[in-house]
Amino acid sequence: MTIELQIIGSLLRAVAEEMGAVLVRSAFSANIKERRDCSTALFDEHGRMIAQAEHIPVHLGAMPDAVAAVKQHDPKPGEVWALNDPYAGGTHLPDITLVSRTEVGFSVTRAHHADVGGREPGSMPADSRTLTEEGVVIPPTRLDDEVITALVAQMRNPEERRGDLRAQLAAHRLAEQRVAELCARRGRDRVVAAMDELYAYSERSMRAGISALPNGRYEARDVLEALDGDLELRVTVTIAGDAVEIDFAATAPQHEGNLNCPLSVARSACFYVVRVLVDPDLPASGGAFAPVTVTAPEGCLVNARPPAAVAAGNVETSSRIVDVVMRAFGKAIDVPAQGQGTMNNVTFGNERFTYYETIGGGQGACPDADGPSGVHVAMSNTLSTPVEALELQYPLRVERYGLRLGSGGAGKHRGGDGVVRKLRVLEDCRLSIISERRTHAPQGERGGEPGAQGRNALNGEPLPAKVTRALAAGDVVTIETPGGGGHGR
Repeated sequence: MTIELQIIGSLLRAVAEEMGAVLVRSAFSANIKERRDCSTALFDEHGRMIAQAEHIPVHLGAMPDAVAAVKQHDPKPGEVWALNDPYAGGTHLPDITLVSRTEVGFSVTRAHHADVGGREPGSMPADSRTLTEEGVVIPPTRLDDEVITALVAQMRNPEERRGDLRAQLAAHRLAEQRVAELCARRGRDRVVAAMDELYAYSERSMRAGISALPNGRYEARDVLEALDGDLELRVTVTIAGDAVEIDFAATAPQHEGNLNCPLSVARSACFYVVRVLVDPDLPASGGAFAPVTVTAPEGCLVNARPPAAVAAGNVETSSRIVDVVMRAFGKAIDVPAQGQGTMNNVTFGNERFTYYETIGGGQGACPDADGPSGVHVAMSNTLSTPVEALELQYPLRVERYGLRLGSGGAGKHRGGDGVVRKLRVLEDCRLSIISERRTHAPQGERGGEPGAQGRNALNGEPLPAKVTRALAAGDVVTIETPGGGGHGR
């Protein structure tokens, strides 16, 4: 890369990072301002991702579909468009995406809102069957004050929702200003040319990395723990020259629950795996995804058709896609053992408040190192909500938060330990838990032992992996997250 190209690339990434900082510091909900469950990126005028902040993998890999959906409406400069429809560029309903024009393309923010309506507080019911049960569905819509008022009126705690949307809008105004300043300083034509080359450079680098992998066809399977039994994911990874094809033929059909996901989420998980295994230090750009083709039968679990529910698909199915695709690659090259394979989604709420969090666990051991403990694994990259912030803002008390010692799988290199999180509710509310790896443990690699399965409990009594129910003031919910698998005997 030339010096000027590196400078412009760094400046574009700096804009994306500053967008994220504005969004986080302006947000109202703990989920965004404390956990940082949000992502920002810049796209060129062709709708190709050029620069992103180091945020949430499942958000970022699926963003190109959101830009493509908005582009169909020919957005004008100064307009901001919103969407969350999983079948029109979204992921799941709490993730509201905003798209607006810059001088050389588009800026995008995606943030997980603590509530978007629906029948359960927090909009993450464990047992939803249709999309409308999960919240307000927003097709690509031009956003203005009137539309914002109409949208938040359908959500719980509307002023907090309004505040988070306005934080996203602030990030877009910042992007518009910073990109204009960059064009004035460097020249618009040179910035556009640099964006083209950044995309091409990422593609060339990724193709070179793939070329070093052994050609072949590699298969793997894994399962998701649905309310009514296991759902199978099957994948075939074909490495041929400088390209990779990932096919989910024979994966279970979409089901009546909410573990379904749109193809954009499946693509996002596959892109993540290939980048991690081939060139993790490559500057993040959509060009790195160009050599990867992802296919799945329409109407299957990872390419669902509306109106299938998808609340868990974005968080849990994406995690399992990472596991199964990584396992297929493991038949060709050394890969890490499986991490916790779940985001451990926990939601509390009533008509007065809604609180959502995901909880870290054990990462799988690598061929040359132990796995880290108590971290968000794979498709998540959020922080934990600080105890002080949680207890100050919500009627919840954290009674225990620490490592689940010994839960990582044994091996030459040991898997990371999971987490124990115990919360007492201080007023009547509703609880939803969407978790995985409660029946099937995260597996080790090359003879390493599995990590411990996760456990959920209410007042000491076991709860299933996925549950929605009422809580009374004083009830205590305990989440013990899975450990990572070990690597080597």
